[in-house]
Amino acid sequence: MTRLVVDTGDLAAIARHSPTDATTNPTLLLKASKGGGLYRALAMDALASKPAHESPRGRISGAADELAVRVGLEILNVVPGRVSTEVDARLSYDAHATVQHALRLVELYEQHGVDRERLYLKIAATWEGVQAVAALQRDHRVDCNCTLIFSLAQAVACADAGAALVSPFVGRILDWYQEHSGQTHFSPEQDPGVIAVKGVYNYFKAHDLPTVVMAASFRNLDQIRQLAGCDAMTLSPLFLDALAASTAALERSLAPQRAAGADVGPRLARCSSRAEFEARLGAGMARDKLEEGVALFSRDAEALEAWLAQLETEA
Repeated sequence: MTRLVVDTGDLAAIARHSPTDATTNPTLLLKASKGGGLYRALAMDALASKPAHESPRGRISGAADELAVRVGLEILNVVPGRVSTEVDARLSYDAHATVQHALRLVELYEQHGVDRERLYLKIAATWEGVQAVAALQRDHRVDCNCTLIFSLAQAVACADAGAALVSPFVGRILDWYQEHSGQTHFSPEQDPGVIAVKGVYNYFKAHDLPTVVMAASFRNLDQIRQLAGCDAMTLSPLFLDALAASTAALERSLAPQRAAGADVGPRLARCSSRAEFEARLGAGMARDKLEEGVALFSRDAEALEAWLAQLETEA
């Protein structure tokens, strides 16, 4: 009922659960690197691939890209489908730089013999990110995974840009409401993250938008059960293990035919400016979590580069 995507850089966990696709980012690469072994070897290979005449900053930045691709290659040896590789979140407010970095990652994959049809490039759903997605999808045949989605307005803007896939963040939406509403417990049916993702799914199906909806960032099994039937889900090995151990039946909750009868409202007009996009985003949860998500992903990209710099110094 749902395409399974595993959210980890742990190759053993990916092989154990046999997903269709896998997704990774600097946070997961950094976590996986703590195990040493293969990841350390891939990092050393990535560092060795950079020419000595480059500046230290250029070498480390290039090695981070090479490491992401080399881990992606290992993942593609395990999964039959695609791997999502993240474009540097520090470029999230620069459309041109985002496009250039995405094309650089695609070029690295292609140098290793991987066709772009097996890739998603993960790009934060800022206004500039949406413009980058439009250029990549239209002009370069690069399929994009719009990440850090917290509102229907973001998701629709990404679909209008031609995004192959959108990733609304169930758990982070719940986190915000728990922090700001004074209510720490929500029933599965009233979970704000579940309601938001159902809204995106139903809207896309009711309006025949071809973009894949992939629910992400789960906090508990009830959220997974409530969203069973979503086009795709990206789940950590922790939740995949828990689902495998559960004796409860997993019944379909979302389906295109049910969405046809949902009250999703009229088709939103295409956003024509940054000001209009931000007005639709509003001043609350979606804006807060988008800005926070970009900051966290950027921090982890810097931490990954710091780790690579330390490895190079030790070597």
